[in-house]
Amino acid sequence: MKAVRVGLIGVGTVGRGVFDVLNRNCEEISRRAGCEIIVSAASARDLDKAKDFLGPTIKLYRDPLEVVHDENVDIVIELIGGVTTARAVIEASIALAKPVVTANKALIAEQGNDLFALAKKNGSMVAFEAAVAGGIPIIKALREGLSANRIESVAGILNGTTNFILSEMRANGLSFQEALSEAQRLGYAEADPTFDVEGIDAGQKLAIIASLSFGIPIQPEKVYCEGITDLTEGDIRAAEDFGYRVKLLAITKRRDHGFEMRVHPTLVPQNCVIASVDGAMNAVLVQGNAVGQTLYYGAGAGAEPTASAVIADLVDVVRLRDAAASAQVPYFAFQTDRLNDVPILDMSEVESPCYLRVRVRDEPGVLAGIAGILAEHGVSIEVMRQRESESGHAGVDIVIFTHTTNERSINDSLKEINALDSVFDMPVRLRIETFS
Repeated sequence: MKAVRVGLIGVGTVGRGVFDVLNRNCEEISRRAGCEIIVSAASARDLDKAKDFLGPTIKLYRDPLEVVHDENVDIVIELIGGVTTARAVIEASIALAKPVVTANKALIAEQGNDLFALAKKNGSMVAFEAAVAGGIPIIKALREGLSANRIESVAGILNGTTNFILSEMRANGLSFQEALSEAQRLGYAEADPTFDVEGIDAGQKLAIIASLSFGIPIQPEKVYCEGITDLTEGDIRAAEDFGYRVKLLAITKRRDHGFEMRVHPTLVPQNCVIASVDGAMNAVLVQGNAVGQTLYYGAGAGAEPTASAVIADLVDVVRLRDAAASAQVPYFAFQTDRLNDVPILDMSEVESPCYLRVRVRDEPGVLAGIAGILAEHGVSIEVMRQRESESGHAGVDIVIFTHTTNERSINDSLKEINALDSVFDMPVRLRIETFS
């Protein structure tokens, strides 16, 4: 079989990783794909730098669309990120029946529904393993490996930047700002880290995962996102004292009347395997009704881990290029005419145990007043203890662990507690997942 020629759109960190891995592992990759895979054309903003890296034999363009229209390009790899230009690239590729491999989570989350429909209509393919969790093959696991299962839930650490920050806060007693500065110094966090630390990045990935798990359209606008910017080292220490660690988890669950999709800081038991995932690593825990729990762990970003996922998609595309459309795995893991229309639940309908911290004046009757408010709203207390507040703050902290309750009851309780004269600040609430 003659060589398959690839157009590489974007010669940044991931693009260079793809080129390096394709060349270094060319023999193994060709044995798997059944033919040689070569980069024949590429686009880059700085053509001189790209030429120095790629060499003189690869045709270079400044306009990504010229790569798509190059007659010596069979498959397009889109690695430029963003939405507008990337969508134009993918749509042009589909129109020419050229398969596309992308690592663009934002584009897949926001416009994947339309792009998949367009690809199916035109007999093309869009592969997107690298869009979620970098080098971890979670897309393939959900679409293929776990297809015998009714997926009950998925919970994951899907953002390495926030996991690094939380790991530094726990291990070294750093504040959020100190840990963020360290993440920026090491290149884990952008100069503007909002997308990561507010949970938006993890939310986009979760929307894709939920779609594949439950056979629903991708709906990023319905993901509840809460970031880690307000977390204190005191809350992380308190969680440790009670046998928990704090992780920014992306969680989706099947419920009787809908699906949950939520991203927020979460207390997880220290003996749970996902609690031990530290640094910039990712992990995804899937609960299937046949297989039970399965865990997927690895690097969620970086040049070569992401390239690993991109090239895995590339090999799949090469294998399937001449196959009938019916032989392709459905984009949503379920057949298009069998997608689920079960609603996404509002956050107020979510149920979980909670950690509460209330800073109060150290005076008689405060504990009883807080406990009374929680009882009035049907919130059952598992543990309630008094702790010294953080250095420099007046009063004492009341730390409460509740039994499972719904968000609406907790929210109403916290509003009343916050209005008490004895309370200094808005109470802190963190949700708990035990994975039992």
